[in-house]
Amino acid sequence: MNKGLSAWQLTMMALGTVFGGAFFLGSAVSVKTAGPAIIICYLLAGALIYAILFSLSEMTVAEAAPGSFRVFAQRAYGPGVGFVVGWVYWTGLVLAMSSEATAAAILIKTWLPGISIALAGSAIIIAVTLLNLLGADRLSKLESGLAVVKVLSIVGFILLGAALVGGFINGVPPIGISVLTAEPWFPAGLGGIAGSMLIVVLTFAGFEIIGLAAAEARDPARTVPQAIRYTVAALVGLYVLAFLSLLLLIPTAALTDHASPLVAALTRWGLTWAGAAMNVVLITAILSTMLAAMFGLGRMIRSLAADGHAPAWIKDESGIPRRGILFSGAGMLAGMTLGLVLPETVYLFLISSGGFSLLFSYLVILATHYKFRKLNGCPPAGHCQLPGYPYTSWLAMVSCTAIIASMPLVPGQRTGLVAGVMLVLLYTGTYFIRSRFLHRPAAPSPTTPSALPLWQPQFETSEELQPGQQEPEKKTADRCKR
Repeated sequence: MNKGLSAWQLTMMALGTVFGGAFFLGSAVSVKTAGPAIIICYLLAGALIYAILFSLSEMTVAEAAPGSFRVFAQRAYGPGVGFVVGWVYWTGLVLAMSSEATAAAILIKTWLPGISIALAGSAIIIAVTLLNLLGADRLSKLESGLAVVKVLSIVGFILLGAALVGGFINGVPPIGISVLTAEPWFPAGLGGIAGSMLIVVLTFAGFEIIGLAAAEARDPARTVPQAIRYTVAALVGLYVLAFLSLLLLIPTAALTDHASPLVAALTRWGLTWAGAAMNVVLITAILSTMLAAMFGLGRMIRSLAADGHAPAWIKDESGIPRRGILFSGAGMLAGMTLGLVLPETVYLFLISSGGFSLLFSYLVILATHYKFRKLNGCPPAGHCQLPGYPYTSWLAMVSCTAIIASMPLVPGQRTGLVAGVMLVLLYTGTYFIRSRFLHRPAAPSPTTPSALPLWQPQFETSEELQPGQQEPEKKTADRCKR
């Protein structure tokens, strides 16, 4: 109870994972598509993330299982689902992080032109892997520092935007709200909102790290719900204010896919230093995202190994899943190598599965929670946190499915859907062949988390029994029924 990650540390790990390159560099596409209605997109996405996070929280409060949503899905729907969900999530995230390492290496190369992308990218992956071996407490302190840099950069952009609008910067006349009022609020209608939702939701990706870190949290029943409330409030608040500032500074038609919208907005008004500063923030954002992602990957693969779904040598009983972290680091190096040796179109096809993998995991979280509540009601002590169940769950599952189905409508995301579906089919076939023709996975021992029911009831010690007495058979039967 007195050791482990605090709500603040869990929150900063989540923010460190979420505020990555997708926000600082890739959000221009969604802003151009939706226009000022991008604010509505982020509010809707925030509501969906709220439902997913608190669905995960209710199950985590019942028991902080080390494998988080993978273990809960396995208990609800069987070992095949646990196998597929865990490997799809691990593979998609490994490929996505290998791409992030390559992006960071390209940014570093602008300062050190003599260094090769392969060397810089490998050094980044190795550093991220070794830092994760320090353990959750030390890593969370480092991650908190990097997350603070990202949060402060967003806050700084919001304050600069307010200063430009109000005319508080020397040499720049007051901008006012003329840029925003000249924009059509729904340039592409409802289709623009629907087309932007995929990218918007993916800018929130990474929040599930709270569930994967819950087993190492201090008093998870209290700290996990706190961390989730802080995370949702910070994400939605900062995103909405940042994009409102952006819309006040630059017309959406002036944004391009090849430059950070934040940099474009500031350089438009003469703040040319913003580009160099944003490079530093981008590298910090990528490193922070990779650190937190590696934290989750190491624990996910250890959970798979504990249930016989991954090589037995990955099993690690220590507090730090060192073998799982090293295995995940090797996977990232392999993924980056594929990017250097394969044709670009093939590599882009592989890494595009990352977005689908995350959305697929979120849909599984919602479906698992729905069954969890249907079978068990509220977790122990009545910690029902998701309002409006089951209607909220139905709406969230339909929304998640619709976002996945919309992937072909978003430029560049059709391959993500195809690659993601192929990944699911690959691991489904692998599990079938492995269990049918090679060997059946060993049943988890009664002490492993996946062998426990969806919710382990908490009984109080009976006052009816005295030392040396035995309980009558009828009372025993009644207790078992209860």
